[in-house]
Order: sequence, then C-alpha cells, then structure tokens
Amino acid sequence: MHKWWRSPGPALLAAALAIVVAALRPATEHAAAKGRPPLRFGPGGAFKVALFADLHYGEDAWTDWGPAQDAASDRVMAAVLDAENPDLVVYLGDLVTANNLPVPNASLYWDRAVSAARGRGVPWATVFGNHDDMAFEWPPEWFSPDGVPPLRWPPGPGSGCGFRGTPRTDLMAAETGANRLLSYSSSGPRELWPGVSNYVLQVLSRGRRARGDGHDHDPALLMYFLDSGGGSYTEVVSSAQVRWFHTQSQFLNPDGRIPELIFWHIPSTAYAKVAPKAKSEIRKPCVGSINEEEVAPQAAEWGMMDALAKRSSVKAVFVGHNHGLDWCCPYDGEEREQELWLCFARHTGYGGYGDWPRGARILEVTEEPFSAVSWIRMENGTRHSDVTLTS
Repeated sequence: MHKWWRSPGPALLAAALAIVVAALRPATEHAAAKGRPPLRFGPGGAFKVALFADLHYGEDAWTDWGPAQDAASDRVMAAVLDAENPDLVVYLGDLVTANNLPVPNASLYWDRAVSAARGRGVPWATVFGNHDDMAFEWPPEWFSPDGVPPLRWPPGPGSGCGFRGTPRTDLMAAETGANRLLSYSSSGPRELWPGVSNYVLQVLSRGRRARGDGHDHDPALLMYFLDSGGGSYTEVVSSAQVRWFHTQSQFLNPDGRIPELIFWHIPSTAYAKVAPKAKSEIRKPCVGSINEEEVAPQAAEWGMMDALAKRSSVKAVFVGHNHGLDWCCPYDGEEREQELWLCFARHTGYGGYGDWPRGARILEVTEEPFSAVSWIRMENGTRHSDVTLTS
C-alpha cells in the first residue's frame, strides 16, 4: 500500500540534520557542557580504570545478613580505590539486586553503590546488568505463618513498600541528576530502547598538550558502553546497538587510529567459545585465577562480535555477570592482525552468589606508545593475574 509523502522543506531538513549531529557529537562535548572536565591521560601518560562488577546492593534487606553484605561491599571498593587511585571507575552492571528490593525506588541503593567513588572524587561510568531493574521476587517464606517481616531500607522520600521495581531510565536519571560533576554515565539514544546505558566516552591526549602542537583536545582512547539487557527484557546486545556502534565508531574513529575498549555486563556467546573448560586450570594464552563455572552468555548474538572483530582498533571487551570467573582469553577474528581480548572482571560485591574472595579488575592504558595491561586487585591488597592486552 502506498502512502502520501511530502518532500521536507529546508527548515525541516536543517532540524533533522541538527538532530543527527547532536546524536553523533563526541561524548566529551556533552561532558563539558554539563560542567564536567573531560577525561584525560595523566601527566605520566597513563589512564587507570577500576572495574566494579556485581555489587548486588539491597539483597535480603529484611534480614541481618543483607545489610552486612552491603557494608562488606563498601569495604571492598574502599580498599581497591585506596590501593589503586584510579582515574575512572566503571560500574559493570548489577549494582543492585532489584528482585530483592521491596521499595518504590531502588535508586536509594544505587546511590550507595556509587558512593565509594563519589566520596573520593573519582569519576565513574555505569552500565546496566540483568538484576538492576528485575521484577521483585516474593520470597515463599513470606506466605508462611510468620508473614511478611519488618522491612528496612535506606531512608528517603516516598518511604513504603512498592514492589514495582525502578526502570532503567529512572535509575540513570537519578544517578546523573544527583552527580552532575562525577557521573559520566548516559542514557544513550532513545532509539536503542529498551536498552539504556549506550554511550561513548573519550579520553583526551595528554602527550600532545605537552608537546604544544595544538591537538590537546584529540581523543587518545575511546570507551564504548553498551546495555546487554536482562531483567525487564531479553539478555542481548541488539542489532540496533550494532548499527549504533558502527555509526559511532565510523564518526569518531574512521581510520581506526584511536584504540577502543568495550564494556557491557553479560558475556557474549564468543566468551563461551574461548572459555577454558569449567573448573579446569586456566592455561596460557588465557590468564586468570578462578574458573569455577560455565559461561552464562547472552540469549543470542546479533552481530556485535563480528563488528568488533573487524576493527583492529578494538583491543578488549570487559564483562561481569559470572561471579566465578575472572579470566581474560584472546579471541581470534579472521580479519584481525592482533588478538581481541575477552575479559571478565572480578566479583566485587558481597551480594550475589559465590563465596570466592572479592576484588576488582584494574585496567591501565598508556598513551604513547599505546599499551593496555590489566590485573586483579583483591580486597586484602594482593595483586595477581597480570596480563598484557596489546602486543
């Protein structure tokens, strides 16, 4: 069936072009507009990132166990931040366990999750995990003769039980609205809904400023953050997100000159392909310390790994989700000259399953000559599993 189509006038075309340009504008311009300083390599030419994965704040808040786990998670992040002094924290999903939160606003716990970085003045960026907006799961014991227990949660406006969960958009709005100078997170384009945390951050050059060649605003590193779904919708990186990544990467880095890193929560199916056999020894070329479970990948693969493999500028992908894995393994794409590393973070929070010691993956990037190295920093201060992600 044919529909009438009227040719757009010059004003409409100009407006449409403005929308496209705004959507593609580098993330650092948006940061500057909000009063945040751009991310930049330090005086020594390095940029360090701490990855906090699977904090799971708010579990079993009606018991003594739940609040104790949250306090322990506070201590882990404090220990890592004090030991590493990173330039950026990446919260790699599952900041809260929404399916355990009988409160009308999970942002109260979300705010606590980012408080370790905020209290030290460290900027951060977040991506969503499958538990962050999951529907409340009624515990069966609440229907026993004892009934619903007394409920405790952080004080705040609108106190009371809601059991409805807090949408991704509300969580992101609460975070960015209350932390305008330190949160570099973004909701991302509306056309990628129901995914929310899809955005790019640029780390600007320090070495070029030192040389005085007038290019100190050039990005020297691009960091892509994607929502891998779960919770309120399917666990997947969509084909729309793949197209968005292609558009952004071609706009920001058309010649592939700038190194690129990728962050999302749920591992892609490619992780299962490169994984050591569960519970087996981690052997080279993989590097890590725990390999206690099978990879729990996304529900489907809609082209993101192919898109990444075709770009030699993409050096590594970082995920959380599996608490019993902390390895990095190379993924050999057919069209790549260098390996693409697939890395798990380290289970940071005391919420969530598993009793493995807690810690965080650290990533350090050097601008000139470019290099990316990573290791695990444990709660007790030890460091292990050093790996070079570039050759």
